[in-house]
Amino acid sequence: MAEQRTALVTGANRGLGQAVAAELSRRGLRVVPTTRRPGEAGGPQVLDVTDAESVRTAAEQVGEVDVLICNAGVLLDPGNDPLSVPLDLVERSLAVNLLGGWRVAQAFLPGMISRGWGRVVFVSSDAGSYDRGLFTGAPGYSVSKAALNGLTMMLASHAKGTGVLVNAVNPGPTRTRMMPMAERSAEESANEIADAATLADDGPSGVLLENGQPTPW
Repeated sequence: MAEQRTALVTGANRGLGQAVAAELSRRGLRVVPTTRRPGEAGGPQVLDVTDAESVRTAAEQVGEVDVLICNAGVLLDPGNDPLSVPLDLVERSLAVNLLGGWRVAQAFLPGMISRGWGRVVFVSSDAGSYDRGLFTGAPGYSVSKAALNGLTMMLASHAKGTGVLVNAVNPGPTRTRMMPMAERSAEESANEIADAATLADDGPSGVLLENGQPTPW
């Protein structure tokens, strides 16, 4: 990239988000890591994806953003099934994993479109893959990620021809607080997300990327 781009990463105070912020910085981007609460490590910019006022304030404070990584997410209902899962857990899953990313995209994507360049990456999961079958052991999480994949396709269609690419990435099970027993390190997964965030202008848009390649979802 000829000029330094600015990247904003949600949920960057630990785990995968922190690793993505570090990787993008190594690749020469100016990175704005964000955190939900003031004072949390690794994220001087406060941005709570579930709070419209917090998102608006962050957008005003940060200014122009070229690369948006919607990483903030929750896994609240493992071990449940669709007929017994507490629906408040489903609502919270949707509030963070789907509506949170949607809210942040509404704040920053229009500016990218008007400037004629941008990259948006949603961190997704194969738990939300229709092709493989939605994972019923965490139904709220799975439905939220399936909806997130749909949002990715819809925003990509809206931004088609503007210079903005919108994609989702399935990094696979990654060793974080959410999945402490996973074999893959946050740094390995961060590389895939950073690759999607720095795609060439002729790169794909509106797809779910896995190991760098579009995959059915």
